[in-house]
Amino acid sequence: MSDDKHAHPGEQSRGTDVGEDDSDVVVVDWDGPNDPENPKNWSYEKRWRATIAVSLFTFASTVTSSGIAPGSSKIAEEFGITSQPIVAMTVSIFVLAYAIGPLFMAPLSEIYGRTKVIQLSNLFFFAWNMACGFAQNKTQLIIFRFLAGLGGSPPLAVGMGVLGDMWRAEERGRASATYSLAPLMGPVIGPVIGAWISARTTWRWVFWSTCIFAMAVQVMGLFFLRETFAPVLLEQKIARLRKAEEPEKGALRYRTVFEASETRSWQHIFSKALRRPFALFMHESIVQLLGLYMAFIYGIFYIYLTTIPTIFRDVYHHPPGVAGLHYFALGIGLIFTSQLNSRTMDTVYIYLRDRNGGIGEPEFRIPSMFPASVLFPIGLLVSGWAAEKQLHWIVVDVGMALVGAGMILSFQSIQTYLVDTFTLFAASALAAVTFIRSVFAFGFPLFSPAMYAKLGYGKGDTILAVLAIVIGCPSPFLFWKYGKAVRMRSRHTMKPVVS
Repeated sequence: MSDDKHAHPGEQSRGTDVGEDDSDVVVVDWDGPNDPENPKNWSYEKRWRATIAVSLFTFASTVTSSGIAPGSSKIAEEFGITSQPIVAMTVSIFVLAYAIGPLFMAPLSEIYGRTKVIQLSNLFFFAWNMACGFAQNKTQLIIFRFLAGLGGSPPLAVGMGVLGDMWRAEERGRASATYSLAPLMGPVIGPVIGAWISARTTWRWVFWSTCIFAMAVQVMGLFFLRETFAPVLLEQKIARLRKAEEPEKGALRYRTVFEASETRSWQHIFSKALRRPFALFMHESIVQLLGLYMAFIYGIFYIYLTTIPTIFRDVYHHPPGVAGLHYFALGIGLIFTSQLNSRTMDTVYIYLRDRNGGIGEPEFRIPSMFPASVLFPIGLLVSGWAAEKQLHWIVVDVGMALVGAGMILSFQSIQTYLVDTFTLFAASALAAVTFIRSVFAFGFPLFSPAMYAKLGYGKGDTILAVLAIVIGCPSPFLFWKYGKAVRMRSRHTMKPVVS
């Protein structure tokens, strides 16, 4: 699928039509291309309010994922944890839940709607994150963290689905760039806040303070986050039509334009939707390839998040609160590059689309990956060897900023590519990718302490940089040249059309 403006049936038919095979069936669609009920026709301000709202739901979850990292030593001391991998697991178990939750919750958003899934899962996250603050041993903390991660995971997949529902392809770049900051800035800001909280009070307040923020976001979402998923909105339209219909005319005379047939059981919809992320993961090569590429980058990102406190504590002897401030170096790279990319992504897309005879392609999102494949390994080498040779801490921060820049460029490019490709089922596609990357984010920090202890930061980051060069540098060229051929074999995408 290229330009989703015409790719799905719900955006090209007018009003309601009579089915060809059964004159008693009325196919319900939008009332023309400018129907104000279609989220793509909402006002610019309304769409941006919803974009910011769903970004904050994601941020509220991800800020908790690593917020406890600076206080992990206090947790280990209080609960008598002597194994370094177990200490790391108290942080990364939350991210393992990110791998599982979207596989089930993203399909539910394609049945019941985006808003219900996001808001109800946030309440589940709130309850178990609050329980983490009351944990009395390591087992309770790990279990509660995992359950909180399950509740906090749906916005990671559903959020980009919301953007796909509201923004057309040529508008989507800036919104995607804004949203993509949330899953990356959350893990950056979390440890900064967590370091000062754990230093001045107890690590338990790291959880309780994020609960306060999560509830504030929940209240805001009630006002600004409205349902965006077209099939659900058309189902609501059918409900209104049936309510106005005379009873003797029957209740099964309508179906939405998205339905393959007029009759469908709840069990059929449920089982089909739940299978979709697994089907995409197992059968869609483009999802597998992009997922593995993002997973490698995301895994290294979480190595950074868990080793930054160690570097600045052991090498530069900074107190916990000051050591936490170095996370802002990652944040600077993320924010500056994201804002630059948000201003160019749509411009590049429109330029390439116009050169392509007005036909938009998801591959027009790939150019952002080219500089990312260079910045990322350079940042690894600079930060690793600066720490190894005990150069001024600002050099380490420069390397971290470069890693953040490369990370966000790849992240935004891949996520927008998948939304352009699987617009209607974007949440399920992103759930499949989130599964892969979250497994890596859980596993990488478990082996990194042993790697750095044996090799040091210089050689350790050199190994990661070499892998980033071998995997990362050829990838943008391969996706640019062969991405369309792989994508067009998909059973879940549609042929390109002229914009």
